[in-house]
Amino acid sequence: MKHKLFEILQNRKPVCLIRWISRYGMIATQVALFCLCPGTAKGQADPGDDGGDTQVLTRGPVHEAFAGTVSYNPESGVIVAKAPPEAIDELPPETRPVGDNINWIPGYWGWDDERGDFLWISGTWRELPPGRRWTSGYWGVSGQGHQWISGYWADASLEETTYLPRPPVTVEIGPNIEAPSMDHTWTPGSWMWSQERYAWRPGYWVQGRSDWDWIPAQYVWTPRGYVFVDGYWDRSFDRRGVLYAPVQFHPGYHSSPGHSYSPVIAIGLVAMMEHLFLRPDYHHYYFGDYYEQKYRDDGYYTPYAYQSGRHGYDPVYASRRYMHRQDKNWERLDEESYDYRRDHEAARPPRTWDGQKGIKVDAADARQRQPLMVGRFDEMAKREGSPLRVEPVSAKDRLKITDQGGEVRKSRDKRMELEAGGGDIAKGEAEKGIKPTKVRLPASPIVGRSPDRLKENQAPPKPQRAPEAEPEKETSDRKPSHEKARPEPKKEQPDPRRGEVPVAPKTQPRPERSEEKPARQNPPPKRESKRETREEPRQPEKVAPAKEREEAKPKEPAKIPETEKEDSERSSGRTPKKESEQKQPKKPK
Repeated sequence: MKHKLFEILQNRKPVCLIRWISRYGMIATQVALFCLCPGTAKGQADPGDDGGDTQVLTRGPVHEAFAGTVSYNPESGVIVAKAPPEAIDELPPETRPVGDNINWIPGYWGWDDERGDFLWISGTWRELPPGRRWTSGYWGVSGQGHQWISGYWADASLEETTYLPRPPVTVEIGPNIEAPSMDHTWTPGSWMWSQERYAWRPGYWVQGRSDWDWIPAQYVWTPRGYVFVDGYWDRSFDRRGVLYAPVQFHPGYHSSPGHSYSPVIAIGLVAMMEHLFLRPDYHHYYFGDYYEQKYRDDGYYTPYAYQSGRHGYDPVYASRRYMHRQDKNWERLDEESYDYRRDHEAARPPRTWDGQKGIKVDAADARQRQPLMVGRFDEMAKREGSPLRVEPVSAKDRLKITDQGGEVRKSRDKRMELEAGGGDIAKGEAEKGIKPTKVRLPASPIVGRSPDRLKENQAPPKPQRAPEAEPEKETSDRKPSHEKARPEPKKEQPDPRRGEVPVAPKTQPRPERSEEKPARQNPPPKRESKRETREEPRQPEKVAPAKEREEAKPKEPAKIPETEKEDSERSSGRTPKKESEQKQPKKPK
């Protein structure tokens, strides 16, 4: 039966949802970290109870620096009429994960279309992708209002950013050849800018890794053009750091003098992957309860629908599928779990932190028996046997991180100025005529270490070589012009063996060797003509110079020079007269 598993859960059978999640690759230790009962919060103030001015959400957009969507056909960002508020003074948490390549990335404002207002996407402790530089997104001003321009992980070795015309519509249709083994994952093809035009680079198989996620090549839309971001390795989703829950601030509270905010409630990454959605129009992942049909109509995609519908590529879903590659039923069960939550509201997670605190772990409800969506990061750090190593953040380090946040905002504002100055090119067919431009963007303070500077157990796999790009079919009219130009050098260097042009220039020394025989001044044309007409090697009319030597001897034309006659006789197979004719050329005139 299609939903038999979940019906068993609701009927209080021995099978629990946590065991089901663990069966399909979830990490039980991380699940336990977020299965927190309400009693764990005693003695500490709840961020959601701060005078009713803030509310921590257990659903919403995911920070772009933590995970960004990959669309095959990039489009412009969402446009809203309302201007975003000023960025709040966000302080980093007092506890951080242990790691040399972990950095704090500040939060930003995101648009909540259900409420018709902005919400705060909290900052994140991020294990930086090796060799990548974070370019922050921003809210730009357009003719219709305020538009979101996405951030992206750029190649840290590039000093300039190239803005390109709109790439053609993708032709990616998935794997066209079988995988070399079960340990390979497919990376989609992409358009490549080469020689003032786009060329298609086909997809290919990549050796999968359980601790690394492959992020394929993609394009990012900006008001100045499209930025190409080549593929790279990133940490697996559950090893990227700490992601904090988004927050709703009531009007006027965040702008009050002296107000600052420091996130406390972290998102359980394991539970999050069970309730993950993609919204390409808003260029964000979303997590939590977005199961109702109206969300599908608003552009929320489940991972399996996004991947199978060829809208784009989901690295998180691809990684999970790789982890369960031995289980042929995993994709079907994953799809059924989403469908079941869509049809059964009780199986969906709560939407707010206050709503989750009212859930009892031992409840019979299927929703209440699954791992909780969010929990306190400080409580998680105190738990014994926690696989996540944490350390306190000193006051000096917090001040340094806060100053770094100011540098991030400066870099973001500078990017906004440079891209706004280029004009809006993302409109219709006119984009094809736009020439690429290169701009030096301000340096970002958030840069991942180069792979060669990391320890061997921390370095990413070496990027696999992608296939060569193929020219676009629409621009194939350029090929004939190049092919016509190639034979021209052959005409400048004539080859007598091919009969392309007369070879007299190559036979100029021959008259000097046979001064006594003026009839041999033009032998090369004879030689060429006989090679072109080997079926008729003897043509007296072509040996007119012999008549000038001796008019009394009508058979003299048969006295062809030695080299010419040998060629003609070899082609015709005649040899009886060879001995007599060899003596004739030796007679003096």
